[in-house]
Amino acid sequence: MSTTAFMFPGQGTQALGMGRGLAREYPEARLVFEEADEALGSSLSKLCFEGPEDELALTANTQPAILTTSIAALRVLEARTDLRPKVALGHSLGEISALVAVGSVRFWTAVRLARLRGQAMQEAVPEGGSMAAIIGLSVEQVEALCEEASSETEIVSPANLNGGGQIVVAGHTDAVERISDLAHDAEGRAITLKVSAPFHCALMQPAAERLAEWLDKVDISPMRAPVISCVDAEPMASPDRVRGLLVAQVTNRVRWEESVRKALHMGCERAIELGNGKVLRGLMRRIDKGFKVYNLSEPGDLDKLPKD
Repeated sequence: MSTTAFMFPGQGTQALGMGRGLAREYPEARLVFEEADEALGSSLSKLCFEGPEDELALTANTQPAILTTSIAALRVLEARTDLRPKVALGHSLGEISALVAVGSVRFWTAVRLARLRGQAMQEAVPEGGSMAAIIGLSVEQVEALCEEASSETEIVSPANLNGGGQIVVAGHTDAVERISDLAHDAEGRAITLKVSAPFHCALMQPAAERLAEWLDKVDISPMRAPVISCVDAEPMASPDRVRGLLVAQVTNRVRWEESVRKALHMGCERAIELGNGKVLRGLMRRIDKGFKVYNLSEPGDLDKLPKD
């Protein structure tokens, strides 16, 4: 039985040229980008391969671009190896990619859902917001600082529990700036992130409501392997449960470290990160240095993967 987890990255992993090498080398990947172009009615492939970079950075484009690149890598893996997942998991948006990987959601549906999700999240906070990575403080410390930095009209809260002492916070810009100062005072570090909206906090509630409406119309099939939700770090079960968790994920914190530890508890001994970059591999080094993570984002990566 497979001991491999398939991991899928989320927003922030995009880069100009993403997926270009896979599409050039492998017909399976090329077909995925062609299907995405048809599903969206625009050339997502050209945007990924050639830019312009400022358009790729728009959330409504970034989310389907990341998902498409991940599924292109997945299709190459499926066609050219016997590797299959014991469990799948994704960081935020990557959870939709994980559902595609286990046959629960069709890619055509998923890429359109990612476009709509991105649009809704961008439009939820038209006046803006921000996010920052807090390094070197505990969850309890960050929660206390968030409470101190928030006010009746401005909020900030933990958004991503990434592991290894890295906690991302999100909220109104002024509140995020206040917690960044408080974190420095508490002997932590704060790094402002280049994002277009404050994801995974209460400000995303309008986006969650719009996503719920769309998901009611989405067919969700039984899974070939479990998908661990980053909302509660537990395997998803029924289709209705999947819908509810995807909606809740928009406003809830991403419990990534707990999700990874759940995969380890379920018997996974290694993972393959499918999609652009090596962000999840880097996070894993913070969580468990002994857990081997392979990557598939470029043609040469295929030869470096385990054979079974």
